Amino acid sequence: MDAFLSSTLAIAIAEVGDKTQLLALLLAARFRQRGAIIAGIFIATLVNHALSAWLGQWLNDFIPALWYPYIIGGIFILLGLWLLVPDKEEPVATGIFRYGAFVSALVLFFIAEIADKTQVATVVLAAKYDNFTMVVMGSTLGMLIANVPVVFAGRWLLKRIPMTLIHYSACALFIGLGVATMVWG
Repeated sequence: MDAFLSSTLAIAIAEVGDKTQLLALLLAARFRQRGAIIAGIFIATLVNHALSAWLGQWLNDFIPALWYPYIIGGIFILLGLWLLVPDKEEPVATGIFRYGAFVSALVLFFIAEIADKTQVATVVLAAKYDNFTMVVMGSTLGMLIANVPVVFAGRWLLKRIPMTLIHYSACALFIGLGVATMVWG
């Protein structure tokens, strides 16, 4: 259960203010089919994070167990610091919009998550907990917790959440997880 809860919390917090939240806002502004957008986000995240968790599990086979706490803890700390670096807005391929809300959300979210903080965090969480199913379920739920409200009430939420507070809190959480991993393994 630790793998599920840690993955949910870590990903939900890391996702706040991320470029994929801005993408969710863009999709919600473009399409009225909220359910189709959410379904696209869900499937894209599930597939992307399953691949990430698989990579984390695979890495477990090659890293000596003695090194786990230090490597994983160090990556958590680096992820925490990475959260303080603002995302750069990337151009959106608007041609995809002609395929509708579901396909647009599916393709754009899958691409946006490649090498993103939450994807890297999912790899690390899978390596740390060695529980593929719970990490994938937790990280996917975390993405939905962060993005579904944006689909429904994005503009209203983004005006009321101080991003610097969120980024510093998320940074502290990841650094705390890193230190705890190094100290208690």
